Amino acid sequence: MVTVSTSTAALAPLLAATLLAAAPSAALADGMSGKEVYESVCAACHTTGEHKSPKFGDAKAWKRLIAEGQRELTRAAIKGIREMPPRGGNPKLSDREVERAVVFMANAAGGKFREPK
Repeated sequence: MVTVSTSTAALAPLLAATLLAAAPSAALADGMSGKEVYESVCAACHTTGEHKSPKFGDAKAWKRLIAEGQRELTRAAIKGIREMPPRGGNPKLSDREVERAVVFMANAAGGKFREPK
């Protein structure tokens, strides 16, 4: 006969592992990461420079935009600017997801922006 210990101390590691495996990650619970937003929305133009958009990773093209600052650049991405539609054309993106994409792209070009809280 097999006996199973049901003490709290004995179950704690198993319970912790189960909860960690079942809990969604913070990024997923709070929307897409900057990279995910970039790949699913922004890359359509920022990979090729379509509509005169700054290409991903092009430090020279992003320099002036990075100098405007994270807040201003995020505001422009949310509202739309020149040929870029609001939220890059995906109205379902949250403000935080848009900001994450801005941070991802700006930092790939030399920016030092911080992930939004």
